[in-house]
Amino acid sequence: MKIVVTDGYTLNPGDLSWSAIEALGELTVYDRTKPEEIVDRCRDANIVLTNKVPFSEATLAELSQLKMIGVTATGYNIIDVQAAAKKGIMVSNVPAYGTASVAQHTIALLLELTNHVGKHAASVAAGDWPKSADFSYQLAPITELAGKTLAIVGWGNIGQQTGRIAQAFGMELLYYNPSQKENAFAQWVPLPELFAKADYVSLHCPLKPDNMGFVNNEIIQVMKPGAFIINTSRGQLINEQHLADALNSGRIAGAALDVLSVEPPSPQNPLLTAKNCLITPHIAWISKEARQRVMETTVQNVAAFLNNKPVHVVN
Repeated sequence: MKIVVTDGYTLNPGDLSWSAIEALGELTVYDRTKPEEIVDRCRDANIVLTNKVPFSEATLAELSQLKMIGVTATGYNIIDVQAAAKKGIMVSNVPAYGTASVAQHTIALLLELTNHVGKHAASVAAGDWPKSADFSYQLAPITELAGKTLAIVGWGNIGQQTGRIAQAFGMELLYYNPSQKENAFAQWVPLPELFAKADYVSLHCPLKPDNMGFVNNEIIQVMKPGAFIINTSRGQLINEQHLADALNSGRIAGAALDVLSVEPPSPQNPLLTAKNCLITPHIAWISKEARQRVMETTVQNVAAFLNNKPVHVVN
C-alpha cells in the first residue's frame, strides 16, 4: 500500500513522528507540493494525505490507483468530494482536533484588541518607557471585556468553547447558527440582529457556497462603530475589500484575523495595509498538542480504511 503525504511540513515540521503511518504502508512524505507536481507525485499512490493541496475532478481522473484521500484537517473544501465518490475514492477528515487550540487563539486575538499587549511590549522594547514623563502610559485604549457582547457565528465545538472562555470574562453571549441548538448557553438571534448588537463578532462556521463573502458591506453597515470582527475560521467568509474599506473609513473599530482568502496572501491583499487590522499567519490550529491529535486521528483513519471499517468519512 503506497501512501503519499503531499504537504507534511505544517503538520510535522520535525517535532512529531510519521512512524505510525509508515507502519501502515510504503510512505513518501513531501514537505510541500506545487499544483503542477500533484499528479506525478501521487500517480502510484493508493492513499494520499493532504492538508491544503487541492484535488479537483481533473486531478482525480489522472490518479487511477487512488483509493483514499485523508485530509489532515477538519475542512475538506479542497477536495472535489463528489468526483471522488464517483471514482470510488473515500475521503476522510480529522474532526474536532483543534477545539481548545483555536478557541484559545481566538481569545488571544480578542485580548490583543482590548489590551494591546504586543503594541505596548514593543514600545517598551524600543526604549519608550524610560523616556516617559509618567509611570504609566497607553498607546491605545484599554477596554474591559466584562459586560461586552460577544456574538459567535457558528455554534459548533470551537464556537461553544470560545463562548465558555468569554463567559469567564463576564461577557454577554449571542450566537447564530442555521439551526437553533437545544440547551445552548447563549441566546440565538438572526444574523443581522447579531451583527447589530455585537461589540465583538467571532466567526466559527464552515465555508459553504451560501456563506462565501457574507461579511460584506451590507452586514458591516449594521454594526456599531466601535465593534470588531474576529475570524479564525475561513478567510473566504469575508469580502476582504469591503472589510478593508470599513476599517480604513472608521466604519468599524478593528479586526483580528488568522485566515485570509488566499494563503499565503498576495502582497496586494487590502487587509494587509488596512487600519486597525491584526493578522496572524493561520496559526490558531498549530499548537503541538493539536497537531499531535491530527496525526493520531489520521493514523486511525488510514488503519480503519485498510480494515474495511472506514471512519470520519465525508463523502
